[in-house]
Amino acid sequence: MSERHYLRTSPPLLTMSIKNRTRLLFCSCLSAAFFFLASPTSLHAQGFGQATRLSDWRFQLGDVPYGGREHLDHSAWREVTVPHDWSVEHAARPDLASCTGYLPGGIAWYRTDLDLSDRTQIENQGKRFYLYFGGVYNNSEVFINGKWLSKRPNGYVSYMVDLTPYVKPDGKNVVAVRVDHSQSADSRWYTGSGIYRDVFLVTANPVHIGLWGIYYTASVTGDLETGQTATIDVETKIENHTGASVTVQVAHELRDPSGQTVATSSQTIEVEAGDDSQQQLTVKNPQLWEIASPDLYQLHTSVLSDGTKIDESTTSVGIRSLTFDPDKGFALNGKWTKIKGVCLHHDAGVLGAAVPKQVWRDRLLRLKEIGCNGIRTSHNPQATDLYDLCDELGMLVMDEAFDEWEYPKKKWIEGWNVGTPGFQGSADYFRTWGKQDLESMVRRDRNHPSVIMWSIGNEVDYPNDPYSHPVLSEEGIGQPHIAGYQESQPHADRLGEIAKELAAVVRSLDTSRPVTAALAGAVMSNETAYPDALDVVGYNYTEDRYVMDHQKYPQRVLYGSETSSRLDAWKVVEDNPFVFGQFIWTGIDYLGEAHRWPSRGFTTGLIDLSNQIKPNGHFRKSVWCDEPMAFLVTQRLRESRSERRRGSGPLSPHWNCQNDQSVRVICYTNGDAAELFLNGQSLGDRQPLDPKTRTIEWTVPYQPGRLEVVVDRNGESIAKHHLQTSGLPYAVRVDHVSGTLKGRHDVALAYLKIVDSEGNFVYLSDNEITCTVRGSGKLIGLENGSNNVTEDYTDHQHRCKNGRLLAYIQATEDTGEIRVEFHSPLLESETLDLTIAE
Repeated sequence: MSERHYLRTSPPLLTMSIKNRTRLLFCSCLSAAFFFLASPTSLHAQGFGQATRLSDWRFQLGDVPYGGREHLDHSAWREVTVPHDWSVEHAARPDLASCTGYLPGGIAWYRTDLDLSDRTQIENQGKRFYLYFGGVYNNSEVFINGKWLSKRPNGYVSYMVDLTPYVKPDGKNVVAVRVDHSQSADSRWYTGSGIYRDVFLVTANPVHIGLWGIYYTASVTGDLETGQTATIDVETKIENHTGASVTVQVAHELRDPSGQTVATSSQTIEVEAGDDSQQQLTVKNPQLWEIASPDLYQLHTSVLSDGTKIDESTTSVGIRSLTFDPDKGFALNGKWTKIKGVCLHHDAGVLGAAVPKQVWRDRLLRLKEIGCNGIRTSHNPQATDLYDLCDELGMLVMDEAFDEWEYPKKKWIEGWNVGTPGFQGSADYFRTWGKQDLESMVRRDRNHPSVIMWSIGNEVDYPNDPYSHPVLSEEGIGQPHIAGYQESQPHADRLGEIAKELAAVVRSLDTSRPVTAALAGAVMSNETAYPDALDVVGYNYTEDRYVMDHQKYPQRVLYGSETSSRLDAWKVVEDNPFVFGQFIWTGIDYLGEAHRWPSRGFTTGLIDLSNQIKPNGHFRKSVWCDEPMAFLVTQRLRESRSERRRGSGPLSPHWNCQNDQSVRVICYTNGDAAELFLNGQSLGDRQPLDPKTRTIEWTVPYQPGRLEVVVDRNGESIAKHHLQTSGLPYAVRVDHVSGTLKGRHDVALAYLKIVDSEGNFVYLSDNEITCTVRGSGKLIGLENGSNNVTEDYTDHQHRCKNGRLLAYIQATEDTGEIRVEFHSPLLESETLDLTIAE
């Protein structure tokens, strides 16, 4: 069977001259021929102009009559820093919906003043002004000086509004944003509410690069032995607001990861409104973007008029090839690779949906630590920061657009899959906005080398939620969650029709990646045109169909778009070359889809909300990683009438029990045998790894002290891990701090732990810690990873869980000192000093 290559291939070379669309080929030997003038470079998501983050806003919860009018005194409104999520600021209530973590929605207004006088000193006439919103949840409406500008229902898409016709370039302007999340139970998980991503004021000349207007594709020819050549095709869309044709020069300079210029290209075009430039660059022996070495080039683009630079932008470029084969799976740069992926929602516990980039960096690094190499954006576009970090860290991304299409799914109100569901949701505006929202996602994210698939939907084919098909009434079809064919429900044939339309939107914008979707009802969908509309087909929790469907549909490329973390769900990926990977539900715990009160969210994550690896995360590391590792967990055993049975209670990494109590000890490891020691004494012969469970297990009578495991591979010691009996809690300690404070809004993450008088970690402690911040910073959240929604997450004190607590400290100035004090009754306190410096 032929392979499906996604090499970011160049379009055919044009053989005739077409106005404003020419192709130029420049080799790296021309690298010294072009230099840029010194000026600020756009590094922001909109990709043009000069951008300034708008972070200081006034906020009013509740609707305000005529809240968008110009002359409204908002001085008494609360000052907030955007990104801002108002839902997470409030206490949960049992009368609210479980699907979003029992947290409120509502309606609110944001307002801010703009003084544009300092932005009109250069080329005042014709200057353009825009607002770029990374994401506003949801139904946002934007006003400038009392004039209504736009509405965007989808809370996950990024969008831009043009302020130019209504601004006062030499005076005060008022921006107002109305956010309507009154349908708070409109999703199956926590969404957040408000302007929860960055907002930028963008200033540009009347001729400038368009929104997300630079698009590159890269292809590689040759091999490592004879030498490789990368061809990079760059399309630059130029907007012209002058009302007349303008001649401009579009110049590109490509710099390698070390900063050296390796290729340049320049083209002069006559620009009508919306015209674009297409150019080509080549690089000899390129450094490829790989999972282990995600090398990034920088493409610097300048637009010049009469020799004067009028716009510029910088685009990160990853040179890599993708291959999807129905028999062999997935190859990155020609190397067959298994995707070890996880599904991720966009919240971060106490921070809600307003998640700083430093927090995402720590989370992704933790996932990489356990062997993860893939992220599925479940089930919506996420913040640009996430994609930037995946580019930088070498994570493969399945970028997903929708969780529902033209009809709503069930939204659980009283607890996950119990009670009477609601039916609020994004289906209300899908028919009007769906294609435009999908286009926005693809255009915004298509320059990220980390993105390898476009997903047009998740579980839109869930049987009878809402689509149905006669096949659901047949015997023995092996499809879970079936109530038989429901003739009154929408017919599943509609799935294929919509999928074709959405796939066509994606392919009109990018053919360098496959179109995919996550199928929850493969049996039903196989009776429709839905799978055939896709290039790659994902199955959710349907591992038992991989082999039979591979045989029945030999051209279908298959993978697990959503799976459990059970070993058997990975084994079927590992044992079948044609299944190229899995995305586990989930990588990190998340808010929403909660069980009955007082559940806070879903807890199947490999990592908890305080960014601590759970026992099942350590087990996954033993399965996914080649680097030698060992990790011990324990579980109490109880007496039964006939025999000691397997343990009760959670698996925990601690060694504190009652003397002589029988304890189940489990070692997660990628070695092949291990020996267990208690206080230096061996507890018996080396035990082999159980091939069925991929663990090593002992039953041990408890004695206090040091429990240590030594793991072998091929007879040689490769890894050790120990647990130490701890005493009573004695002190609060900062375990480590991550995140560099280079200016206002940057965040440092302080990981705290409780220790005894000997400095041993006290896993069983749950002491309450109070955090006090002085100087140029503030506390924006304390997170312990608990799933108890009744705990107060809104103040400056919180209890530990499993002896740990995470504090998020945010800089409030561009320079200065921050002192953070951590206190707990009867325990020794801890002080942390941080410096804000560029």
